[in-house]
Amino acid sequence: MDFSIASILTLDGLTNGAIYALLGMGIVLVFTVTRVIFIPQGEFVAYGALTLAIFQTGKVPGTVWLLLILAVVAALMELVTTWRHRGGNAAAAAPAFKAALKTFVIPAVICAVSAWAGPRNLPLAVQALLTICIVTAFGPLVYRVAYQSLAGSSSLVLLIVSVGVHFAMTGLGLLFFGAEGFRNPSFWDVRFALGPLNLSGQTIIIFGASAALIVLLWLFFERSLYGKALRATAVNRLGARLMGISTQNAGQLTFAMAGLIGALSGLLIGPTTTIFYDSGFLIGLKGFVAGVIAGLSSYPGALLGALAVGIIESFGSFWASAFKEVIVFTIILPVLLWRSLASGGSDEEH
Repeated sequence: MDFSIASILTLDGLTNGAIYALLGMGIVLVFTVTRVIFIPQGEFVAYGALTLAIFQTGKVPGTVWLLLILAVVAALMELVTTWRHRGGNAAAAAPAFKAALKTFVIPAVICAVSAWAGPRNLPLAVQALLTICIVTAFGPLVYRVAYQSLAGSSSLVLLIVSVGVHFAMTGLGLLFFGAEGFRNPSFWDVRFALGPLNLSGQTIIIFGASAALIVLLWLFFERSLYGKALRATAVNRLGARLMGISTQNAGQLTFAMAGLIGALSGLLIGPTTTIFYDSGFLIGLKGFVAGVIAGLSSYPGALLGALAVGIIESFGSFWASAFKEVIVFTIILPVLLWRSLASGGSDEEH
């Protein structure tokens, strides 16, 4: 291996690592606020890439109808829960209906616009924006249907629910998109020669979008009231509730951000590789490895871990392509061993 090959592999690894960094931070975000190890984070990536691919064919993606069904189910759950919480009498009907309508309206508007725009072959940027709206709207609905009523359960129960949600979303992905893979067009189809490197416009977009989202997340958590509320919920859920912070709203906002990160990751990775209905699992696992390296608690740690995962994957595919996935996932073993020894055998839940 000479310097030029090493440079190409490093650039390829950093490109993939930038996407894994987003996923890793999404997994850390969801875990710190809700204690959910969100395995379906990768499914959001696949849904994002494949929804845009279906828009490109001039059809309405099946995810639009799934979003509508999920909105109806979540609205009914909200209706019943609010009605019971307000006493279960006639006076509780109006606030219960208002809460259900609040859950249903935004996803319904997104579905209506997407169903109208699907056959019209609108510009790529508009289709990408609709894709982000669709997948982002999945986040709070998934939390409402699958996790909200179990918010006080143990991490093991929440992990089991995550596995179930993962299998459900994978099966629905096969139903909506089929077994055929799709590869989206590049958002910027240019190439720059940089010494031995051939830098594509899509690579620049990946680095730029990842850096911009990381900065926006930092500003959100450091400067906004909602971000500080999420941080408070992550530190102490009971204390946050005593201070008037709704942990339910915090959970739905967190899952909306996870959906946004997944959708954006899908749009970024879609032009670089062929995405299948089940591709999200492996991609999400690499983000999970980055999150584990960070101890599921540190955003800078998740960023550095993701870049390391990307570079190791790139060099591993060069030296032993058949074992590149094994090499990547083996990283988690020494990390877990080191964290186990560093914790001193404490039984405290992290």
